[in-house]
This record gives sequence, structure tokens and C-alpha cells, in this order.
Amino acid sequence: MDETALQRPQQAESEGIPAFADAPAGFVLGTVAAVLSAIGTVWIGFLMILIVSDVIGRNFFDAPITGVAEIAGYSVVAIVFLQTAAAVMQGRLTRADFLYRRIAGLSRPVAAALESAFCVTGAIVFALIAWSSSDKLITAYMRAEFFGVQGVFIVPTWPFRAIIVFGSITASLAALYRAFNRTPLPAGQRK
Repeated sequence: MDETALQRPQQAESEGIPAFADAPAGFVLGTVAAVLSAIGTVWIGFLMILIVSDVIGRNFFDAPITGVAEIAGYSVVAIVFLQTAAAVMQGRLTRADFLYRRIAGLSRPVAAALESAFCVTGAIVFALIAWSSSDKLITAYMRAEFFGVQGVFIVPTWPFRAIIVFGSITASLAALYRAFNRTPLPAGQRK
């Protein structure tokens, strides 16, 4: 292998969905995260179409689509929770890693321990989000909560709250998986 090939960033094998034979739990978790992310991506497309249709209807036909602002507000939160687990599994969660890169340049074991600590912390945070949101999910379902204007436009809130809980649980499991099953450095940071 030539020297330029070694310097090029490469995505680690464990950064994506591992093979079932190598890691059954990672395969299942990675597949669930990828499906949730795909649903979030399709949802973004539908949301864009809805917003553009509302703008066209409002400006050219003086006929806005009722409830677009409410749907967009709830959708953005749902999309984030649908796509977070895939970002965690792929090591692409947004962070400022200037200090991490310096530590990785000095000591890979320290960098790997720091990355594992970040992942465990993320798993705890997402588990707390799921735990605190589960009561709101149950309440929203039992009380038949909705958003919109009754008689004009209503949407139940419990599906959105369920996405937050399920997405948080999946992200927490993904963070735990990455804490113990990954290469020491995320993609693009190998030397």
C-alpha cells in the first residue's frame, strides 16, 4: 500500500452497520438506526413539499394550508430524534474536537478512553431524555392531547412524543454500543 493511501481518511469498518456474523447486536442496532434515519430523511422531503405548497398557496392563491406552522414545529423535533441514533452509530455527532485531535496525536489510548467517556455520557443523557419524556407520552396518550385548533385542524401529540422516547432509547443504545465497540478514532482522524 502506498503512503498516500495511508494518509487518506478512511471510514472504519465499525463506523457503519457491522455484519451480523461479527456483531449481531450492532447489526440490529445499526439497521434500526438506519431505518429511523431514512424515515427522518423522507419526512424532511414531505415537510419541504408542505412548506413550499403553503408558501405558493399563501402568496399566489391567497389560500394557505392550515396547520403548517404547527406541523413543522413538531416535525423538526421528531426528525432530530429519528436521525440522532444513526449519527451516533456512524461517529458523526456534531462536536468541537480540536482538543480531542491534539490528545489523539499525543496518545491514542487516552483519546480512546476519552471517546468512550463521551459515548457513556451521551448514553446517560439520552436515557434521561427517554425517561423524562415517557411520562409525557403516557399523559398525552391517556388524555388524547392534540395540537391545532379544534374543529379546524388537530393532530394528536402522542406519536411525536413516542418518536422522542423511542429515538432517545435507540440513541442511548447506540452510544453504549460505540463506547465499547468501535475503532479508537472516528473516521478521518487516523494518522
